[in-house]
Amino acid sequence: MDAAGSRTDAVAVRDGRIAALGTAAVRALITERTEVVALRGRLLLPGFQDAHAHPVFGGLLRLRCDLMEAADAADCLRSIAGHDSGGRWVLGGGWDSAHFPGGAPTAAALDEVTGSRPAYLINRDHHSAWVNTAALRLAGVDATTPDPPDGWIERDARGRPAGTLHEGAADLVARALPAPDPAEYRAALLEGQRLLHAHGVTGWQDAIVGAYLGHSDVLDTYRALDEQGLLTGRVQGALWWDRRRGPEQLPELVERRARARGARFRADHVKLMIDGVCENRTASMVRPYLGERRSGLSHLSADALREVVGLLSAEGFAVHFHAVGDRAVRDALDAVAAAPGSGLRHQIAHVQVIRTEDLPRFRELGVTANVQEAWAINDAAMTELTIPRLGAERAARQYPFRSLLDSGAPLAAGSDWPVSDVAPLSAVHAAVTRCEPGGTDPFLPEQALELGTALAVHTLGSARANGFAAETGSLEVGKAADLAVLDRDPFSAPSAEIGRARVDLTIVDGAVVHRR
Repeated sequence: MDAAGSRTDAVAVRDGRIAALGTAAVRALITERTEVVALRGRLLLPGFQDAHAHPVFGGLLRLRCDLMEAADAADCLRSIAGHDSGGRWVLGGGWDSAHFPGGAPTAAALDEVTGSRPAYLINRDHHSAWVNTAALRLAGVDATTPDPPDGWIERDARGRPAGTLHEGAADLVARALPAPDPAEYRAALLEGQRLLHAHGVTGWQDAIVGAYLGHSDVLDTYRALDEQGLLTGRVQGALWWDRRRGPEQLPELVERRARARGARFRADHVKLMIDGVCENRTASMVRPYLGERRSGLSHLSADALREVVGLLSAEGFAVHFHAVGDRAVRDALDAVAAAPGSGLRHQIAHVQVIRTEDLPRFRELGVTANVQEAWAINDAAMTELTIPRLGAERAARQYPFRSLLDSGAPLAAGSDWPVSDVAPLSAVHAAVTRCEPGGTDPFLPEQALELGTALAVHTLGSARANGFAAETGSLEVGKAADLAVLDRDPFSAPSAEIGRARVDLTIVDGAVVHRR
């Protein structure tokens, strides 16, 4: 994973570390007790690092009513109808906004398949919730309920809640959800970890460690598994900044960081969510959306953002920004520019739309662009919701991976799972082809990355963003033996086949954590 894209033909692992590279050096270390894994044409890589994921949320989704594979609105409703919640709340989600008119499903449709059971289902991008009449009634949300400052309620012609709650409005019902079950959260993290390892991921950054959109704080879930020796991945946590509070929460974050000092888990970053997403018009844009006066939501004003980032930087926190729209990206860069210079590795996740003049600022400020490559495709969310709301000029500035790279921006990659596929190889496929696997209509193909670059972004680039680069992310003698073996060498096949590759073996610290 160096600049030259170097390769070697053998790796030796001893005591959890890379002990030698190259056939001659490796053969000299083999004894009768050595396990030899013959690659036979397969590709060995450093273990993938995910710089932005939500494994507990993803695990919970798999344990609850999972709508991620639903093909359309009718398929969603069939899955919900068939879900056995034991007469209790119907929880889960993963529904695709593009499957519903205007991206807003209704309580009436949900009522038909849930009956008297209250339902709260988060959408795929985790920025909206679909609720039924029973849930609205339990939460006391009706036509007189005002929109919160950080979101809004979809309403019918009479002003009554129609069933979709955007951004902070979801909390109006989330506050009525049953108390979280620690055992369920533990099972969810174990399931999330298992799935990440199955796709070659050896370390990740949990991009929300705190209460969010009806989910409970996951700090103690991570701590418990770490203390029990059950956390097998390297985990960096991004502590949640409560946008409804101010600097008074800083001492709490410092205390939470101290509690997160474990063998494999630490939380040295803070997550600031600046805006929403383009699909529901909550991404913060410099100019209004087409045909509207609305230009999105800014959860923190530019002045407040500068103050917060300055305070966090002074305390030694790296900031993990959520910024989708061009105004949000600009505000994040401005805040870093005004913060005390400390060498902290701040990062901006998503960076969907960037003003051309802001591209070189990533390199100038040392800010990592944390990209979600799987989103840079011509799917229904892009063609039916995003492009019509952005217009041609802004749509042509989306996901500018190549422009960021050429400008010298540090790059990292995150799946944002369960928002999108957990598999790094699916994201690498999209980065190289600008299509989803099997697709033939590339989205802005001039912004594609080369395969070697995309793999480096998912390994060493993301390890740097996670704060693990001294230990992992590349094949170097002395580094931790965090490795992934693919079932083929994607370099020897057409780029259209990248997404077909699978992970045969995943190793962390020299121990096998996944074998296919």
